Amino acid sequence: MRLIRLLLSLWLLALLAACGEAPPYRQQAYVFGTLVEISIYGEDADKAQAVTAQVLRDFDRLHGMLHAWQPGALARVNELIAQGATDVSTSPGLIPILQDAARHAAQSDHLFNPAIGNLVRLWGFHADRFEGNRVPDPAQIERLVKAAPTMADLELAGYTVRSRNRAVRIDLGGYAKGYALDLAAAYLKSQGVRNALINIGGNVLALGRHGTRPWRVGIQHPRRSGAIALIDLNDGEAIGTSGDYQRYFEVGDKRYCHIIDPRTGWPVQGVQAVTVLARGPQAGVLSDVASKPLFVSGAAGWRQQAEKLGVREIMFIDGAGRISVTAALAPRLQWQAGAPAAPVVP
Repeated sequence: MRLIRLLLSLWLLALLAACGEAPPYRQQAYVFGTLVEISIYGEDADKAQAVTAQVLRDFDRLHGMLHAWQPGALARVNELIAQGATDVSTSPGLIPILQDAARHAAQSDHLFNPAIGNLVRLWGFHADRFEGNRVPDPAQIERLVKAAPTMADLELAGYTVRSRNRAVRIDLGGYAKGYALDLAAAYLKSQGVRNALINIGGNVLALGRHGTRPWRVGIQHPRRSGAIALIDLNDGEAIGTSGDYQRYFEVGDKRYCHIIDPRTGWPVQGVQAVTVLARGPQAGVLSDVASKPLFVSGAAGWRQQAEKLGVREIMFIDGAGRISVTAALAPRLQWQAGAPAAPVVP
């Protein structure tokens, strides 16, 4: 519920920023466990409604296929791998998604690691209504870390998934929203829609403009409602944030978030949020994926990881709320009242 209130506040910011322009067609839904909003500018209402309805149907289909624990193609693969099956036949549409996720995982030295679904589940984050409040047995964590599941354990071809490691449980929670953004953008462009904003729980991709100006979105403040900064997105740009405020629980004075360090099996500490701006044919995927290994790398390693992944426009907020912004992103941010000073780094 807190996440929904935060997303609605960002939507209101975008709406207020649009004053003076003709309003776009807007429709909201709840997919991927979060609030989704499609905004289309400059099309008649019937066309905007029709293409938006198709995008949301595509999102529902994709969500069903990629859900990590509800029945679907990915969940079936996971269960068969856990049972010891070495060859698993599946939907042909799933294979290229897994291949692409594996490529991004390798590029990040497996700090983005969709194969650690068993660890995510152990920490209680595989639930539609998250109510986690306990730290798992450290021995169980250690056992799963020693099993060292990665996407490199999989052979993917045709209709078949082959696994060399029964500890692999695929969780595409750090990839699916970005993939859905790119899918929606490609479909809208194929239908002649030139100007749209696609927002999946704060992962946002822009097409064209909002009338005479770019699309403007807010970057969520990790510790209070509302935006820490606004940014204008150009055509084809996407922005994504990983934060410790989205799914977490607290024990004592320690916060345990849903972003797990695959090297230790424990939720990452010392980082509040990482925001990445991306562009290009996979802007959505890159904005979603890249923020995770930067988050896991922490204050000491996020810049080196960003260089490996080829991303330059980044905001990093450490556990104390200190903000660092890369020189490529800093000029584009419109800081909001109360935002702390942010040193600019190369």
